[in-house]
Formats: sequence, structure tokens, C-alpha cells
Amino acid sequence: MEALTWWCRGSKTQGCRGIICDGAVRSGKTAATSLSFLLWSMSCFHGESFGLCGKTLEGVRRNVAGPLRQMVAGQGFLWKERAGGKEIEVSWEGRRNRYFLFSGKDEGSAALIQGATLAGVLIDEAALLCRSFVEQAAARCSVEGARLWFNCNPEHPGHWFYQEWVLKRREKKLHYLHFTMEDNPSLSPKTLKQYQELYSGSFYRRFVLGQWCAAQGAVYPMFREEEHVVAQPPPCVRYVISCDYGTLNPCSMGLWGQGGDGRWYRLREYYHDGRKAGALLTDEEYCERLEELAGGCPVEQVVVDPCAASFIECIRRRGRFRVVKANNDVANGIRRVSALLKEGKLRFAACCQDCIREFGQYCWEEDAGQDIPKKQDDHAMDDMRYFVMTVLEGQAQEAEFFAGAVARRGFNL
Repeated sequence: MEALTWWCRGSKTQGCRGIICDGAVRSGKTAATSLSFLLWSMSCFHGESFGLCGKTLEGVRRNVAGPLRQMVAGQGFLWKERAGGKEIEVSWEGRRNRYFLFSGKDEGSAALIQGATLAGVLIDEAALLCRSFVEQAAARCSVEGARLWFNCNPEHPGHWFYQEWVLKRREKKLHYLHFTMEDNPSLSPKTLKQYQELYSGSFYRRFVLGQWCAAQGAVYPMFREEEHVVAQPPPCVRYVISCDYGTLNPCSMGLWGQGGDGRWYRLREYYHDGRKAGALLTDEEYCERLEELAGGCPVEQVVVDPCAASFIECIRRRGRFRVVKANNDVANGIRRVSALLKEGKLRFAACCQDCIREFGQYCWEEDAGQDIPKKQDDHAMDDMRYFVMTVLEGQAQEAEFFAGAVARRGFNL
């Protein structure tokens, strides 16, 4: 309720220039800030322009614009989309404003918003956006009475958004609210427990407790040999190979199979360290090892390190496998692997000794100022992450949904 009303006449925080809402996942930050942003802009302005910003345009539509339209349905708001969904015109009680959708994923994104004159911006998942874009978006809010709205999940305490905005919120005259999962009334006790059991270590502190904390120790502390390693995987119905390519550095390949129980198993692997072996292999030789690893399994695709252009071309020329470039999003990849390990959806055959060894050695860089895993003992970890982000993450995105509801009554502002 404070997120919804902080800007209203008579509120103690009415004079603030903006608001930051951070905290746990699924705590209602986006829903609360989105609805409050729309009510504020439509109550205080007419004929002005506003920005709805996120990492990608699709993310803004899915996480902000779409749910927001559903939340105000039946409340007298007229909603028109223009310019292929990149612009929204909203009318309500004789007022009309425009809302432009912006992506802030990289340095070039700042140019997209440069030159705009805005009465306010809502920045969803601010910690995931490029700093130059966020600062440019804030600079575009030059209309009298303009305000800034931020929501985000916590990251490393050295993150620029935490240092420059959260810690300096008082000098920037920003209201600050910290959300926990208990703030979301739509989450049942059972769902809360499921989320609490899903994460561990620094990810538990960030996503469940909502704390800005540094990742320390092992990257995957939830991995347990007694739980995740099996002597004999079950028969599988689907097969995929993932590969982290290396010449001087080790080359790691893993054959994955989906069992009838829905879990994915690392059935066997190939691991070659050119330095230790004293022998460097050519792309053709690695292709031969790849085919030996596949054996007679009907492999659907081979997911390869996107930097390994020559090896990818070599696989294509042979014509046996469909090869795709891996999704190399390290941060999100580690989070997703962590969740799957926690959920028990990944298993490893006992013969995959290099992958099992690396689980015990793969750790975070200390005092890096951001979450960076050490670039050593990470090759099987990388090929596993490629597999998860390229093959399984697509399935996870298809299963995402949003549900929201508001009482069908007038808003008393």
C-alpha cells in the first residue's frame, strides 16, 4: 500500500523525487510499482510522455505492460497500442498520456532514449540494465513534477545500482521500500516454502531474503554426490551433447539424456587437457571424439561454445549433427543450474569424473566487486551451463506465466 500511495497528496513522502523497491523475487515489486506508476501519471498529468523500461522490449511487454493492462481492466482506462506495440496511449477520466517502451540491455540502448522529454520513467529490474541507459533515462525526466520509479532484485553489493542509487537514495531524494515474499498476498504458504527450498547460499540470501550480498565459496554448494550422482542412469528418450571447446585449455563434452522421470542425466563425457597431455588436437580430431561420445544415440543437437567458430564449422561439414551456438549468459546460467540442482532435475553418471571433480573446485573470485567465477576448473561447468541455458532454459521460458488480480471498484486517490 505504501508503494501504491507514496506520491499521493498528504503523504509524508510526497516530496520525494522517486522510489526504489528492491527485495525478494515474487514479492510483488513489479505489480505494485507498475500500478502505482500508471495511477500517478494519469492522476497528475495530461498530454505527457512516459517511459516503461526493461532489459528487453519483450520483457517490458510481458512483465509490465501486459499485466498492467489486466490489472486496470474494467476501471475505465482506454488502452491503445501503436508503433508495433512500442507505444501505448492511455486515456482515463478526460486525461490522455503516452507510454513508450524502451530496452536498456547494452551501451547502445542509451541512444534510443536520448532526446526524449519525459514526465517520468518506470525502470523494471533496474540492476539488470546498462548503467548508461538508466542514467540517460533519469536525465530525460525534465517535465515539472517528473519522478523516477525503480524496482529490482538484489545483486552483488559492489553493483553500480546499489552503490549509486540505493546507498545514495537520501541525497537523490528517493523513497526506499524493501520487499519480502510475505508482502505478496497471492503466495500461499506452500508456494513460499517451495521458493525457500529452491535456492541456497548467496542466491537464497538474494532471492528469498532480498539481501544485497557477495557470492562466496563454491559456486554450486548444493551439489551432493550422494544425491546427484547415480551409478546407472535409466533409459533415455532424448539426447543432447554440450561442448566447451579448447585447444591449449581443456575441451569438455558431455552427453545428456532425458530419462522417463523427466530428469536430465549426464551419461558420459569426454575431457582433454592439451597442456597436461602434451598433445593438441585438431578440430577434425575433436569431431571424431564427439562422434565417439555420441555412439549410437540419436543426438538432437550439439550445443557448442559460441566462440568456437572453426569447430562449429567442422561439425557442420561432417553433416551428422545439428550444431547450435550456446547461450553464454554466465550469471543467469549459474542461477538456472543452481535451481535445477536444488530441484533435483540434473543427475550425473558416476563415470563423469571430471564434471564431478570440477563441482568441488569451481568457486567465486574474492574481492572482485561483482559475481565472477574463477576461470579455472570450469570447463565441464561451462559445457553444463551451455546445455542448461540453450536446451532447458527455452523450455522454462515457455512455461512462464503471470497472474494478477485487483478488486473491481473505483480508485480513491
